[in-house]
Amino acid sequence: MRGHAGSAAKTARETFMDISAYFDRIGYRGAPRVDLATLKAVHRAHVLAIPFENLDVQFGVPVSRSAGAVFDKLVTRRRGGWCYEMNGLLGWALEEIGFKVARLAAAVDRENRGDSAVGNHLALMVTLDEPWLADAGFGKGLIEPVPLKQGPFDNGFLPCRLDRIEGGWWRYRSDPQSEASSFDLHPDMREDALLENRCAWLQSNEASPFVQNAVVQRWREGEHLCLRGRVLLRHAPAQTTTEMLESEDAFMRLLKDKFDLDLPEAAALWPKICARHDALFSACAN
Repeated sequence: MRGHAGSAAKTARETFMDISAYFDRIGYRGAPRVDLATLKAVHRAHVLAIPFENLDVQFGVPVSRSAGAVFDKLVTRRRGGWCYEMNGLLGWALEEIGFKVARLAAAVDRENRGDSAVGNHLALMVTLDEPWLADAGFGKGLIEPVPLKQGPFDNGFLPCRLDRIEGGWWRYRSDPQSEASSFDLHPDMREDALLENRCAWLQSNEASPFVQNAVVQRWREGEHLCLRGRVLLRHAPAQTTTEMLESEDAFMRLLKDKFDLDLPEAAALWPKICARHDALFSACAN
């Protein structure tokens, strides 16, 4: 089960990673050390600054896991990304600081999909005095890392939990109302080929939910926003609200004002988003 995923990280360290530019991107102003306080602070800053988004998949633009491509997209061009990019960038930055980081081929919804799901999510295990789960790329996921141990954990206003399950696996579960509410991870499941293969499938196969649906989401202080197609869900401590986007202009304003994505070319996605909504709900009003 053991594999090797160090080559991508080595390339990042030697050629592409500018840690000061990354810190500027996420708004981190601390003095980084290899300690829990730094791990939590960098993770939180990353999650609050960079949105999760799959718009390149919607554009039909190949999404690379290479260090240079991820750094250019998320840091230089100030885009967001999906788990392979979000946790790829976070993992590289943590290694630059000096943390020991393992990239795990995790499995979203493995409890229903079985082992075919392994590699459909990249998670990070960071070892200090004990292993910690770090993950900036899973929906309404972690704001800060949690120790890899049994039990519930505070996670803002959306608590999460980890459970030890059979075969040495762990199951992380977030908001049960989310479509992707759980993923499984194994500390020894580190095969980069599994991640690469599932990354390729998820961005190209018509059965992939990332091919079918435009998704943009992010944590903000005190709330979580999730745009799925035309539907915006706003989760706050007291309530969850739903808003239907009625126009291309509303879509573009939302991307810029709430997700910090200044992306004029995204306007071309609006007809596709409406067509998908119509296919699902027969209620697309242009």
